[in-house]
Amino acid sequence: MRLTPDKVDRRAEWLTARERGSAGLLRLMALLSLKAGRRLSRVALYPIVAYFFLSAPRARRHARRYLRLALGRRPTARDRFRHLLYFASMIHDRVYFNHARADLFEISVDGAESMRARSAAGGGALLLGAHMGSFEAIHAVARQEPGLQVLMAMYEENARKIGRTMAAVNPAASSKIIPLGRIDAMISISERLHAGHFVGILADRTLREEPMQAVTLLGERAYLPTGPMRIAAILGCSVVFMAGLYRGANRYHVLFEPLADFSGVERAARDAAVAAAIDRYAALLDRCCRGDPYNWFNFHDLWRTPAARGAR
Repeated sequence: MRLTPDKVDRRAEWLTARERGSAGLLRLMALLSLKAGRRLSRVALYPIVAYFFLSAPRARRHARRYLRLALGRRPTARDRFRHLLYFASMIHDRVYFNHARADLFEISVDGAESMRARSAAGGGALLLGAHMGSFEAIHAVARQEPGLQVLMAMYEENARKIGRTMAAVNPAASSKIIPLGRIDAMISISERLHAGHFVGILADRTLREEPMQAVTLLGERAYLPTGPMRIAAILGCSVVFMAGLYRGANRYHVLFEPLADFSGVERAARDAAVAAAIDRYAALLDRCCRGDPYNWFNFHDLWRTPAARGAR
């Protein structure tokens, strides 16, 4: 079921939210983290998390609803604090991943063989993820595989934010990002895929009030954008679900799972194939949310109807 909201040019809620923190604070934290080491510098995360725990009511409200669904019970204050602590931990770990210190972490991988096989055959794929876990952990795994090229495609405003963050964490690090929303974005993605690269897109948010599909997520009706899957269908490429899940201490688990293949889909069958692929994406997201509930950092209400979003 696809829903198209009123044609009002509104930016999505996540894009209008005020950006928290500063580049100066990030640079200070990066310097402290590299000088003091990961274990000692993690102590600074607790007062930062406590501040956001007390000062972000909207995100706290959305996170509470999500945790109630993912945990299957009313979340305690400890659950909600742990959710934010996981988020802060992964931002903190970006410092080490972006300074090529993946050796500090224990990273297990599920689906590595299929990714190696795709790479060896010279066939790229679209990697569809969510605001879940750490893309840096996924990138660290890719860097250890000869010939495996992974880059992200994201909305231009988000790309600028990520660029600012990476520059603050490590000015020498280069982030390979294809900005979505530009007229040449599809061409850039297509060229990368034909070169055998893997292009990642986070498919649980939309830039503006765009076409959505109703899905079942954590037992309730939620709404996901159709755009990312339509890109895959138009390009006629394979789609792989990705997630870099944080599991406490220094442990990460990276998941790659085949999601869809649009290479042989006729144009007339495209809509049905896209709808089925989005349902499967929602099922994989559901499984990850239930198995690793403190890893989804959307902090926005996917369960509110598109009509209610427009009214707001």
